[in-house]
Amino acid sequence: MRLLTSPPRLLGPKSPQVNETLEHMSIDEIIEFLNGLDGVLTLRPTPGDGSPEISWGDTFFYYAPDGEVPKTTQPFATIVTKDYPGDERSRLNRPDTFRLNLFAGKEAFTSRTGQQPRDATRSEVDPGETDPSVIDSVMAHPVYGTLGWLAVVNPGSRTEPAIRELLCTARLLARSRYQRRV
Repeated sequence: MRLLTSPPRLLGPKSPQVNETLEHMSIDEIIEFLNGLDGVLTLRPTPGDGSPEISWGDTFFYYAPDGEVPKTTQPFATIVTKDYPGDERSRLNRPDTFRLNLFAGKEAFTSRTGQQPRDATRSEVDPGETDPSVIDSVMAHPVYGTLGWLAVVNPGSRTEPAIRELLCTARLLARSRYQRRV
């Protein structure tokens, strides 16, 4: 897996780095934003690095101030570029489509969705629920919503401020879990 490091820098909402010519934020913009936060370790699995083929091209973000991939914790955010088995309704196999996933925690999840994580249902079970393929909309993750995860397909101008806030919250929650472990 390729570890990415960059000089710490927090991009503001009006940063000239923000891509204004596309309909959505780019994956690189999200990576740059997260790499600007203290303690974030970014993994981008590639062929030949020992990672599972399904993860190639995706990006995983951990709170790891020591620079070591945590062995006993999940990432606090991910960017996925394709449909995973059992998670096809977001239709990520469309051209130029990706989904940002993040652990929001109970408070932020409830604030954004109007429901408790435990009450979120998988869209496969309740077809009347929000369409998980809609772009630039913060919603319960189609598979992990019950665990407090939110998702946005192709974050754009409508969700960018919320995404930045939620990513900072996800990182803070991950940092708190890390500090309790050490």
